[in-house]
Amino acid sequence: MSASKSLLQNINHVVVVMLENRSFDHMLGFLYQSAGNVSPLGHPFEGLTGKETNLDATGKPVQVFPIQPSGPHPYLWPGANPGEGYLNTNSQLFGKTQAPSPITPATNSGFVTNFAYTLSWESKEDPQGVVAGTQPPAIMGIYTPQTLPILSKLATGYAVCDQWFASVPTETFPNRAFVAMATSQGYVQDKSCKTYTAPSIFTALGKKNATWSAYGYDAPPLIRGSVADIAQAPESHFGGFADFQKAAKNGTLANYVFLEPQWGSKGNSQHPNYDVSKGEQFLHDIYYSLLGTPGWNQTLLIITYDEHGGCYDHVPPPENAVPPDNSAGELNFDFKRFGLRVPTLLISPLIQAGTVFRTTSSTPFDHTSILATVEARFGLPSLTKRDAAAPNVGAVLTLQKARTDDPLSGVKVPSSAAAVPATTTPDKFQAALAANAESLPIGEPGGGNGHHHVAPAFASGDEALEYARQRYQQYAKVRKGLKKHAA
Repeated sequence: MSASKSLLQNINHVVVVMLENRSFDHMLGFLYQSAGNVSPLGHPFEGLTGKETNLDATGKPVQVFPIQPSGPHPYLWPGANPGEGYLNTNSQLFGKTQAPSPITPATNSGFVTNFAYTLSWESKEDPQGVVAGTQPPAIMGIYTPQTLPILSKLATGYAVCDQWFASVPTETFPNRAFVAMATSQGYVQDKSCKTYTAPSIFTALGKKNATWSAYGYDAPPLIRGSVADIAQAPESHFGGFADFQKAAKNGTLANYVFLEPQWGSKGNSQHPNYDVSKGEQFLHDIYYSLLGTPGWNQTLLIITYDEHGGCYDHVPPPENAVPPDNSAGELNFDFKRFGLRVPTLLISPLIQAGTVFRTTSSTPFDHTSILATVEARFGLPSLTKRDAAAPNVGAVLTLQKARTDDPLSGVKVPSSAAAVPATTTPDKFQAALAANAESLPIGEPGGGNGHHHVAPAFASGDEALEYARQRYQQYAKVRKGLKKHAA
């Protein structure tokens, strides 16, 4: 048995938090720039030199630049929601919406022009969602360790993966499907599928008598409705962030924990262009909910982002992805390309500070590496061909004796005084959560088995979330009553 495998067996709790729509360069590209992109352990770091450019529509090069904490709205960058989805990602990678056939290596040269295109219609269709004065060059803005001290200190204080890629070169829901099921069942568009029906890591854990939990922040977890095979799981598997904190404090965390942020423009998901500083506070709170608890020495915390969200990254995604199954690819995508790099941190007292962690496998890390790690630890079979091929992260655990230091000691969480541009309508996460709640099988007067229920129109995202909360609470009461009656 290898040392890494034996140390992975010391991990009893894998805690995953997946944030929203930020690329690796955008959040961590300058992490080790001042040290020549080498970590204190001498590990090479695939960061930025500061000379990387993209051409604008006139052919003028636009150079990457630091987002300074003293700027007018540093935590609302890049000032608008960049282009998402498969076609926009192709535009950012190849300069056109259709990927070349046969495929050729991406140049990552279309970020400025694609952002210009996105701004042209967003400023007309959703002007309230754009920070005044936002221009296409803003997409080349890069956060610094000074601007993101929590994320950066955790990255340097534990391990950062500089070659971790989204599972699909597209938007949110397909990538979130991959982290749960190692497939998006052929879908590459958010609008095409809200509920995926493939077997999930949660059910696989249950079959091995390993425990799992999924926590929303201040609402039921979205994953509960988007992963069909846990929709009817017992209520004890689900909760809010306060429930997660209580479980950690009491030493009752599940073997696998999936955490979601607070959705909406007021939330902490870090989705552009919501307040990034609130995400910093969220990461701070997660970390300190775990540090020093009974299970801390047996915990691996994985912080990642679902996809790049149109934010700049200079590394072309690898083209050796294994298609997960035989699902027909939407928009003719063959699932042989990964998405762009996303920030991913590995945090455990068994990890040496200053680690830049890469796999020695020819297959890079992607979101299914989380599944591969859980499978390796708890003896689970692979869900699809993708997670079967994915390397796990067990080798990052190199310390036989758990550390007792705290890299975040004395680090102040940043805050933003700038008002978040926001529309009054629910965002796609709030809308999806409400749609999941609408379909819950709750018997109602005149509603037969409950499937005739129709959700009201929502004037705001807050209304959609409150509807979902109440509907799930009602569902829990109905289930409790049925269970009591059956007994």
